[in-house]
Amino acid sequence: MEIILKLSKEHLWKQVEEIYLWLVEMRRNFHAEPEFGMEEFLTRQKIISKLEEMDIPYECVANTGVVGIIRGAKEGKTVALRADMDALPIHEENDLSYQSKFPGKMHACGHDAHMTILLGAAKLLQEYRHFFSGNVKLFFQPAEETVGGAKPMIEEGVLENPKVDAIFGVHVAPHIPVGQIAVKYGQMYASSDTIHIQIVGENGHGAYPHTGKDAIVIAAQVIQSLQTIVSRNVDPRQSAVLSIGVIQGGTQANIIANKVELTGTVRTLNQQIRKTVLQRIEEMVSLVARSMGGESNLRVVEGYCSLHNDKDMVDLVKQTGQFLLGEHQVQVEELPSLGVEDFAFFLKDVPGAFYRIGCRNEEMGCVYDLHHPRFNLDEKCLKIGTAMQVANALRFLGVSIQ
Repeated sequence: MEIILKLSKEHLWKQVEEIYLWLVEMRRNFHAEPEFGMEEFLTRQKIISKLEEMDIPYECVANTGVVGIIRGAKEGKTVALRADMDALPIHEENDLSYQSKFPGKMHACGHDAHMTILLGAAKLLQEYRHFFSGNVKLFFQPAEETVGGAKPMIEEGVLENPKVDAIFGVHVAPHIPVGQIAVKYGQMYASSDTIHIQIVGENGHGAYPHTGKDAIVIAAQVIQSLQTIVSRNVDPRQSAVLSIGVIQGGTQANIIANKVELTGTVRTLNQQIRKTVLQRIEEMVSLVARSMGGESNLRVVEGYCSLHNDKDMVDLVKQTGQFLLGEHQVQVEELPSLGVEDFAFFLKDVPGAFYRIGCRNEEMGCVYDLHHPRFNLDEKCLKIGTAMQVANALRFLGVSIQ
């Protein structure tokens, strides 16, 4: 006979309220000690410590990642919940009792909140484990901001044994008021590629520029030319972004530079446009450099794939949000973002949904965007995220919440 827990909305909120101070303390602890991608050893130990306190079995994967599992009373489907772990190379400018202790490192993208929400969900779901069939996997994923920890986790088998049937992920959103969530049907994020361009010229004296081949001038022309690709080679009804973020070259003011290195990012929403943009970059870099007497090398590093949500899973999240928060507290976003998110790799193999949780509070000054040195959040979003992830998991596993 199927095991079903009849959980009331009031009871769920009561339990979330009871652990709220615990959530705040945990989030602030994560925030104070941020770590870069694939260096989250202290963060991993904190997660392990909490899982052990909850008596949740776990394993370490993908260098610094952690996977916990909560097994229900009987066999059934398996749902996964994911949180990213890494921080950014940003020096925090907030004046907080729990601000970053590590200069040049900051949880400026809310991953401290994501881990806290997942631990909060784990705490409650572990209490319910005797009343549902199936399993809940807890994915604490490293390196979302850099090399993409989702892919190595998948390669190490986290979606198997038991096989994951659905997955849900969250991201705090400073443009959405706390108490609200936003869902997106279909494509939510773009794909990404990193381009590394080397321009090779020839040294010469700065007073006699005609004796050299100025790599800086060539690089400047390359940059200007690249900016025409989106405006002149991409259908204006479509979207693409090409940005050069790093320029390195030259050794001294009176020496014509013989080498310049450029690094940039390409973001596209369409695979054919992705192919077109990369092809035009290759052609333009080569032709411009040669036309000015230089040489070039181009290396393209494939980044994240585009993120596409599953319609049924978005329906589930939307209905959960309307039930827990109220119908008008759930936004449905129409346009995809040109940002990227490696949760997309999970969604290539498993139906699921990635959605946003509002963390904005203008009265508290929580108005700064992600990746800003003064980013902060209204910690009431921790309650919203915990309740949502608990309810999403239970509802997928067939639990009735009334």
